[in-house]
Amino acid sequence: MIKMKVFKFGGASVKDAKSIRNVADIIALFKIEKLGIVVSAMGKTTNAMEQVVASLMSKQEVLFNEYVEERRQFHLAIMNELFQDKTNSIYAEVNNIFTHLKSRYQSSTRSNYDFEYDQIVGTGEMLSTQIVNAFLIQEGFNSRWSDARRLIRTNEDHREAEVDWEQTTALFQTHFMPQYESCNIQVTQGFIGHTSEGFSTTLGREGSDFSAGIMAYCCDAESVTIWKDVPGMLNADPKWFDNTIKLDSISFREAIELSYYGASVIHPKTIKPLQNKEIPLYVKSFINPQADGTVIQSSTVNDQLVPSFIFKLNQVLFSFTPKDFSFIVEENLSDIFQRLAKANAKINLMQNSALQFSILLDEEKVETQDILALFSDTYQVKFNTGLELITIRHYDEATLDRLTVGKEIILQQKTRETARLIVKHKTFA
Repeated sequence: MIKMKVFKFGGASVKDAKSIRNVADIIALFKIEKLGIVVSAMGKTTNAMEQVVASLMSKQEVLFNEYVEERRQFHLAIMNELFQDKTNSIYAEVNNIFTHLKSRYQSSTRSNYDFEYDQIVGTGEMLSTQIVNAFLIQEGFNSRWSDARRLIRTNEDHREAEVDWEQTTALFQTHFMPQYESCNIQVTQGFIGHTSEGFSTTLGREGSDFSAGIMAYCCDAESVTIWKDVPGMLNADPKWFDNTIKLDSISFREAIELSYYGASVIHPKTIKPLQNKEIPLYVKSFINPQADGTVIQSSTVNDQLVPSFIFKLNQVLFSFTPKDFSFIVEENLSDIFQRLAKANAKINLMQNSALQFSILLDEEKVETQDILALFSDTYQVKFNTGLELITIRHYDEATLDRLTVGKEIILQQKTRETARLIVKHKTFA
């Protein structure tokens, strides 16, 4: 039975020609291994492709063509640095991708934004994987390109597609794993899948990590390694803390908790399929690939060794009180959640008392006036803006005191393992 390892390289690790050469150097460290390599779009290409979609849907043909041409030139510049032979077939392959992309302006129905999004935005991954695979072949690797649109089967919920695990496993076992009889490396796309009708879907932003987890699960991989520009999982964002500590080893459970609370290193959906089959996940540095990094696995022994800190800024706290001053009971909660679903509101924290239910949302992801309009018929609504949510795993009181200096605590929740505080910076007269 063939055993393989899964590597995932994100956009920052393939952002230019130098970075792609570095990816090849990392892969060279594992020459005797069978590798499944998941690659994201290069640099900020996903954002650029979203601009292509927006110009298509708003029928701005000149702008559409400008955005497409800018991406073509971006990828061509990288290719010209990587490939000495300008007759390399990669030039024709990339040209065909852009020709097809340009043709969508005439062929698109423009009726369903999310559908068009999925047909276009995944082009970034198609380009990056074709280029990376061609470069690996040029450098002497026995590499093969594989199309995730033929492997990861999903439903038709465009931009947030759900995986059909049974069908996806069958497709990997039938069309992917047997290829290792004749190659050592297969390069495929993160973020994208396909429906039963063959249309492209996407798995949600930052979904390439999830793609690596899907591949590992379906192929019974030995391990997954996510290569990033950090030395591993840190106990805090270095933007906020000078003295961050690398977490050498944590459990799947701890990683899921940290992801749920907002830690940005691992995509929340990635961990569950790996936990189900006890496939270890490594987070390692593409800058220093020989270093140990972080391993995420079953054992919980090391989880409480180091406290972890997660900050969410620009939060808004809404509090709902029934106008008839009735108690907040299950019927009220059901009504509130249904209304929030209409606003596509993602709750970061919630708390209720006898007469009031409070929720915390990302201020930039919700329109305050929309929330007020949704609830004003039945509820009195109060809200506070400019708040900050601090989550501390494995806290102690000294840490809480240190983090709340100069801040007013608006609301706090504590369990044995986790403290969550909504705070506002104090203003002094």
